[in-house]
Amino acid sequence: MTPLVLALAAGAVVGLSLGALGGGGGVLAVPALVYLLGFTPAAATTAALVIVAVTAATALYAHARDGDLAWRTGALFASAGVAPAFLAGAAAERLPAAVLTGAFAAVATLAALRMLRPSTAAAPARIRPGGVAAAGAGLGAVTGLLGVGGGFLAVPALVNAVGLRMRQAVGTSLLVITVNSLVALTARTGTGGDLRWELVAPFAGAATLGAWDGKRLAARLSGARLRKIFAVLLLAVAAFMFADVIV
Repeated sequence: MTPLVLALAAGAVVGLSLGALGGGGGVLAVPALVYLLGFTPAAATTAALVIVAVTAATALYAHARDGDLAWRTGALFASAGVAPAFLAGAAAERLPAAVLTGAFAAVATLAALRMLRPSTAAAPARIRPGGVAAAGAGLGAVTGLLGVGGGFLAVPALVNAVGLRMRQAVGTSLLVITVNSLVALTARTGTGGDLRWELVAPFAGAATLGAWDGKRLAARLSGARLRKIFAVLLLAVAAFMFADVIV
């Protein structure tokens, strides 16, 4: 297949993940950019931020329109992650490729394990701002460093610690992803000269369209089944990346 076809196919999968689960898109985008399209790890994380920001913002609009968004909680999450996202984004370009690849493989494994873990629906008596802010700061750092939105961490936290419904947690995580990605991109301004926009643009376009399909898919399939499908895919990606670092 040509690079353009690969970019379109990978973008569709990334969009499906973000639209259906509120996360997992960046974790899939970076290895696709590296291993399918030949990007360096540093360029791939920057390109993934572009793709994830555009896709998450599009999916966010759809969730906000349907009322599946907790603006106050999302704003707290996002504001806590602004500084960590900016600092980590600025530091990412200085890390060796092997370190970035290994760290990314570890995050992909964590994402898969999170998706395989059953969610509990019990709501706490009240929102704990300290816990929400700490989780938001961690998500911002992960986004800035590795180019992933962190929705795989945000959604379980919003469900289990805050008590949001799954659909509302997905929509709220998209707000956090959008803000963190844009902040991290600001920190990387001028460092992405080797990005191939002829591939990044169609990748982002396919992901945007896939996000709309992902939202419709989430309404038809159970959340548990969707999480298992993407978790298996992420474990395979993580294993491949670990092997690449070791070899």
